[in-house]
This record gives sequence, structure tokens and C-alpha cells, in this order.
Amino acid sequence: MTGAAAALTLSTVSFASPASADGTDDDVPHVTRTVRGTLPPGSPDFVYLPVEVPRGVREIRVSYTYERPAVPPGTQGNALDIGIFDERGTALGGRGFRGWSGGARTEFFLRADDATPGYLPGPVRAGTWNIALAPYTVSPQGLAYEVTVTLTLGAPGTTPAPSYPPRRAKGRGRAWYRGDCHLHSVHSDGRRTPAEIAALARTAGLDFINTSEHNTSAGHRAWDGLWGDDLLILTGEEVTTRNGHVLAIGMDAGTFVDWRYRARDNRFGHYAREIRRADGLVVPAHPHATCIGCNWKFGLGDADAVEVWNGPYTVEDEVSLADWDNTLVSAARSDRSDRPARTWTPAMGNSDAHRDPDAVGTPQTVVLAEDLTREAILAGIRAGHSYVAESARVSLAFTASGGRGAHAGIGERLRVADDDPVTVRLEVTGAPGCTAHFVTDQGTLHTTTLPASGTGTVEWRTTASYATYVRAEVRHPANVPGLPGPLAAFTNPVFLGS
Repeated sequence: MTGAAAALTLSTVSFASPASADGTDDDVPHVTRTVRGTLPPGSPDFVYLPVEVPRGVREIRVSYTYERPAVPPGTQGNALDIGIFDERGTALGGRGFRGWSGGARTEFFLRADDATPGYLPGPVRAGTWNIALAPYTVSPQGLAYEVTVTLTLGAPGTTPAPSYPPRRAKGRGRAWYRGDCHLHSVHSDGRRTPAEIAALARTAGLDFINTSEHNTSAGHRAWDGLWGDDLLILTGEEVTTRNGHVLAIGMDAGTFVDWRYRARDNRFGHYAREIRRADGLVVPAHPHATCIGCNWKFGLGDADAVEVWNGPYTVEDEVSLADWDNTLVSAARSDRSDRPARTWTPAMGNSDAHRDPDAVGTPQTVVLAEDLTREAILAGIRAGHSYVAESARVSLAFTASGGRGAHAGIGERLRVADDDPVTVRLEVTGAPGCTAHFVTDQGTLHTTTLPASGTGTVEWRTTASYATYVRAEVRHPANVPGLPGPLAAFTNPVFLGS
């Protein structure tokens, strides 16, 4: 490591001029360099390996390996992620971003007409490129790595124009639409192709999905021909920082959001605004996940919603649900509209499916939207007009009503005097063996067993002085004594009072 930025930038890899390149078996000239080194414990999050790329290069190919020595129990071993930035540089904002695979693959290539999944095709222009090495964890012995760069010479070729999903599908007008906004394909660390995911989404009864590859927008162009009247495909990203992951949902296709910062850097607010400028939603993912770097440290001040339920229901989700519920009292103060002041954060649920046997659409967010369009779906999620269900078999209808015809649905406020009677009504289908629960700012105040068929209606009477809000949960029987059973579904709240 050299220079003032010794903790950030390695020595430059220089290549001979194209005229001195070696020949391959098929007489296409190429040049190769291999770099070896060791990163010590406590290395920075990102280490850049500059590569001087000469003129006349058609393709750049990178492969890498690193040692994984044995470590004592309770000690983290080595994990090294990788990506690349072109001659436009590595500055935050990603102007030079050309791709990221994290730790999902050991080699990648880029050229004008094609690239490895997770990387953006385009010309290999002359200048200083940077291979980004990200030591996720480093063992006490250090992280010994080897990076091999091969440049293939020749005419640059042409880059095909990307084909992005349309912003609308046929839809059913104002209706409840089911979606899964956290999915991974081969364009990051998933094992399924976009075609396989689209097919599974249709089988799961979904109306919309959102692409959410880790730290890359390359997958936005991979869905050509997979959308249709029955399936809206939104384009997004899972922004995977070292202090938590956030879903950028439904952004303008082709938008890239940088992830190279921690909570201490005070950068997240800027990139949350970037997501919104691209008409997307900011949704922290699995906020209480226990994997390294997964626990959400940025707070909910910049969030449009929060992913409370991630994949098969676990204790992590139960903690996320309780933590989210604790934030709802902040909406007790309201404005003069029919909805609470925007001081609360709606909840949603997604599958985070990567590979078999991960089930696409388990869980899924069911959104009341004016139509099956990007704008309408995102508006419904942002407003909290949604509930979360474990599958398309489960459906809920949840309302609160008061005197003189006052009525409110999920995510709305029922405007009644403090002592006026309020009737809360939950209709459930597809939840055999489950119980229904009404939860308020005091906790769970009403529980009843649903009919054996799983279809039933539950009513409960209260007042605004007794319950600041009411939301519904449908739960399976408990698996662990003393702990609540796994969720089958839950709603966003209805707020009560003037």
C-alpha cells in the first residue's frame, strides 16, 4: 500500500502497450497481470486496485482468490467481496460504477456488447480503472488475496440499448394487488434466472415484483419479455451497507444507488433523497437480522416503509414487528385530513428469496392501489394501505367504523370523539388453525380462535380514548412455549381519534 491513502488504494497495475500483447490460441491478443497481497485485520471497508487500461482494449476480465485459514471458535474468518469502477473514478455517487458481485462469484468480464450478470456492458475505455476489494471480515492471520486481470485487445463493439420493464400492467382498477419487493437473481447472489423468478411469481399469485440485486442496477435490463398484463416488474436495488440493508423500490430503470458508507459517515440521508428523486421508495430491510452488517443502524427518519417480515417467520421478525409497533404511537397527533400526520412508518413483508427452496411470495405485501402501475403501487405502500400475508391463500379485510357513517380502512384515521364507540371488524380467509388478534398501543386487547376452515369474521368494540390505533394479526399456533405463534398475516394500523 502506498501514499497518503495507504488504507484505501493499492499500487497501480500497469499493462504493456497493445503492440506487445501475447497471442491466445485463437490469435486474439491479450495481456495478463496478477497481483498478490495481504490485507491486515482492521482493513478499511473498501480497498481499490488501480488498473491502467491502454487504448484498443475490447474486454476486461478479472478473477480472484483469497485464503480462508482456520480460525478459533467465535472468530470471524476471511470474506472478500469484489466489483469494478471504470475510468470515471470511484467517487461516491457511482459515476464510474460498472458492476458488483460481492462474494457471489470469483470472476467477471465486461465488454461493449456483454458482461457478467451484475455488471454493466459498455466500452472498455482507456484510463485508470479500479477493482474494488471489500474485506467484509478479516481473520487474525490477515486476508491473503490474488487478483488476475486480463485485457483482450480488439475493436470495442457496440452496446445494445437496454430494454426496461414498462411502468404499468393491465390491472383491475382500484383493487388489492399482491407483490414481493425483495428478490435476488443471478445478477447478484441469487441462483435463479429472471425468467425463473417471473414464473414463480405468477405461480405464487403475485401481481407485481421488484428487482433488488445487491449494490447493482445491472439486472434492470434482464427482464425483457418477462412482464405482461398480469405482472408488473418494478426496478430497484438492495443497497447493502456495512450498517444495514435498504431496499430501493420502484426506481427509474437504470438508477444506481451507492452503498459505500456507514451510519457514522452521515451519508444515508443524501442517498435516500437520491432514491426518491428516482421516484423510488426507501425501505430498510430485515432491520433486526443478525448477519454481519445486516442490522439497521440508520434509524427510520428517512424511511418510506420498513420490511418487518422477511422470508419464513423467525424470532428476528418477531423482534422487528415489536420494534415497529413501538413507533406507531408517534402518529397519535394528526393533521386535519382523513389520514394521520406523516409521523409513522408503514410495514411491509417480502420473501428475500435467493434460491431453492426459498419461496417467492412468502411473505407478500397486499396493497390497495388505484391501478396496477408503478405510481399507484408505490403510493399505496407509502400510505400504509396494505397488509402482509404468508401466501396468496390468505386474505384480510380490516376496517373501523363509528357513528354517523364514519369509516376508515388500513392506514387511515377514523375521526371520532374520544368516548364515541368504535367497532373494529376483521374478515379472514385462508387461515385454518389460526387465531386473530387486535393489537393497540397498550398491546393485544382481543384474541379469538378462527373457525376450523380458516374463514371467519371477528368484531371488537373500543373507543379512541382506550386505543390510539388498532391493527390486526393472524397467527399460527405457538411452536415454542411462552412465545407467540408465527404470523400468517398482519395489517398496518387504523388510527382512532380526532
